[in-house]
Amino acid sequence: MKLTYPDGDRRLTALDEVSLAVAPGELVAVAGPSGSGKSSLLAVAATLLRPDAGRVLVAGRDAAAMSGKERTALRRERIGIVFQQANLLPSLTAEEQLLAVAHLRGGSVRRARSRAAELLESVGLDAAKRRRRPHQLSGGERQRVNIARALFPGPSVLLVDEPTSALDHERGERVMELLAEVTRGHRTATVLVTHDRALLGHADRVLSMSDGRLTGR
Repeated sequence: MKLTYPDGDRRLTALDEVSLAVAPGELVAVAGPSGSGKSSLLAVAATLLRPDAGRVLVAGRDAAAMSGKERTALRRERIGIVFQQANLLPSLTAEEQLLAVAHLRGGSVRRARSRAAELLESVGLDAAKRRRRPHQLSGGERQRVNIARALFPGPSVLLVDEPTSALDHERGERVMELLAEVTRGHRTATVLVTHDRALLGHADRVLSMSDGRLTGR
């Protein structure tokens, strides 16, 4: 897979012949410095960018060959994204953050509440904390809500962007352990990008990215 960006009168290569396959239930970490291509890799995997060449297979479907509308539908149904910052809505409780996703998708409110409670419990938030708003939760707890929200649609792929950057080492370790647990428990194909190699013990594989190239197995 190759991705380039316009840069004046030439094109800058962001991803250079990158190939990556991730199995259901596998957590793959991609480590590298800022500007190495990690964010571009996530953007292509999330179907937000179309590569210049190559395929992007999600649940057996080639997103690179789809229309914009088809990619949006695939992203909504099959891809969960855990952003670097939780970006939770300040006026909503932890449970309501997930129910907002359910509202956009339609369906049974009762079923959505049941799934929200189940997911929040699975990431370690008890009934009392599920009723709290973001400012009443710790940074690690907000990231747990972020993960539960990404899992709400039941995605095949989970993409995680620097999930521990705003956390201290202890809380970061807990979040990494949680990501490994939910990857295996929910059978997602999880790709995590980070510049911090100190918290990668829970990954099934650790790959390195530099100058748009991915190395390792």
